Amino acid sequence: MPDYTITYFPVRGRCSPMRMLLADHGLTWKEDVVTKEQWATGNMRDSCAFGQLPKFQDGDLVLVQSNTILRYLGRQHNLYGKNVREATLIDMVNDGVEDLRIKYSILIFKDYETGKDTFIKNLPTELKPFENILKKNNGGKDFLVGNQISFADYNLVDMLSNLEVLSPGCLKGTPVLKAYHDRVISRPKLKAFLESDAHKKVPINGNGKQ
Repeated sequence: MPDYTITYFPVRGRCSPMRMLLADHGLTWKEDVVTKEQWATGNMRDSCAFGQLPKFQDGDLVLVQSNTILRYLGRQHNLYGKNVREATLIDMVNDGVEDLRIKYSILIFKDYETGKDTFIKNLPTELKPFENILKKNNGGKDFLVGNQISFADYNLVDMLSNLEVLSPGCLKGTPVLKAYHDRVISRPKLKAFLESDAHKKVPINGNGKQ
């Protein structure tokens, strides 16, 4: 039996970081794919605390909110730092990733035609804080916090991968961040997942823009 169940639309979207985390640690999950039509006409919203997807199930525990799910997996699988200090710093960085993801989502779903050039122009400014955080942690040779990977790393690396699709080469201006991204996606189990059809054949976003 799979370890978990993910209920989501047929896109990578906000489930991509949790899928990456699960794959990297050899964990299994079932995909319960929901079409937009099913979501719009059915009563699935009633099973989601805030009427939104993704939904994540571990036995009889049902969770929504993608960052809550990531934190839950972080607690379960020793991906939340070694102490309270590290856990708090991981939370801080993950909140920074969320800020960037919201800006990216606004671009993709609202401002793509009129705002893409400005968004790409501003990317160096948006990426610099993450570059600085990495530099301060062993010169960027480890992870965002401490010397072991955390749930926030998967969140950031997924976001960086999306940005590279949006604007190829955008990480060149932040070389430490680029090296970190390339190193994480080269982890054997994660690399195998990212190169599989389960990842590659699933679109990044539901509206076809990327």
